Amino acid sequence: MSDCLFCKIVAGEIPADIIKEGDDWLAFRDINPQAPTHVLIIPRQHVATLNDVEEDSADIIGSLTLAAKTIAREEGIADSGYRTVMNCNSDGGQSVYHIHVHLLGGRSMRWPPG
Repeated sequence: MSDCLFCKIVAGEIPADIIKEGDDWLAFRDINPQAPTHVLIIPRQHVATLNDVEEDSADIIGSLTLAAKTIAREEGIADSGYRTVMNCNSDGGQSVYHIHVHLLGGRSMRWPPG
């Protein structure tokens, strides 16, 4: 999508602190981190919200999850623990309408969130 911030990052039109890439995803540091480690993992394919994931795009979620696991290990937060979050629509806290996983760690996470 031509007006999507994350699509522009995927296309290289907007810079990002990219830390890892896969065939169908890209991971970069959040510009407004909520934890010492705060990485966004996005699919290269544009899917606006979780509500838009269909059977033919469901494998994207698994790919993002496996990427989060790998990055958590590489960032040194896997053993102590981390949180992954996917927000959906405005009441769910989604501000960029391109699905993405927040990988947060490096500190104790509180419950309940939000």
